[in-house]
Amino acid sequence: MFSRVFGKPKQETNPLSTLEKLSETLEMLEKKEKVLIRKASAEVEKAKEYTKAKNKKAAIQCLKKKRLYEQQIEQLGNFQLRIHDQMIMLEGAKATTETVDALRSGAAAMKSMQKATNIDDVDKTMDEINEQTENMKQIQEALSAPIGAAADFDEDELEAELEELEGLELEEQLLQPAVPAPETSMAVPPVRQPARPAPRKNTAEEDELAALQAEMAL
Repeated sequence: MFSRVFGKPKQETNPLSTLEKLSETLEMLEKKEKVLIRKASAEVEKAKEYTKAKNKKAAIQCLKKKRLYEQQIEQLGNFQLRIHDQMIMLEGAKATTETVDALRSGAAAMKSMQKATNIDDVDKTMDEINEQTENMKQIQEALSAPIGAAADFDEDELEAELEELEGLELEEQLLQPAVPAPETSMAVPPVRQPARPAPRKNTAEEDELAALQAEMAL
């Protein structure tokens, strides 16, 4: 009742199904175009035969049919161009729609992430991390400190103990018997005798001169 009055409710179109429908229609038009081209060629051949048979009236009828086929072929070509144009526009619109949907999804995801990571929560988390880091440093410093390094000693007591030790050491040195120092004899260095020169051997001339002087002395 209501559908008769107001018409059928508008159905949402799916780009993919629409593209498939247009592609099927385009394929059907191409098939019809091929059939009409064959029919037009056949009429031309018939017209040639009637011309040879001197049947001018039949040949003209064949040419008229050929013209009608050609008009239908031209019309189908225009239909194909419109469908191609529609498919190109639809594919572009589909790409645009998908791009917008992707951008919208990205914006929604970013918005959700910003809600989950509030700036106040980030600051609070960083403060907790810094606090835990500082506590860990203090624990490590306490564990690495040497044992007994923090013990306090009385400096006066240490000085008195040191003086007592020095007094005992001095007393022990005084009680030890004196050891006589060993006598040291003066070592006299040996007198070196002057080296006598070795007797010089006379030459033959000196021997002859000595023998001549001895003979003259006689």
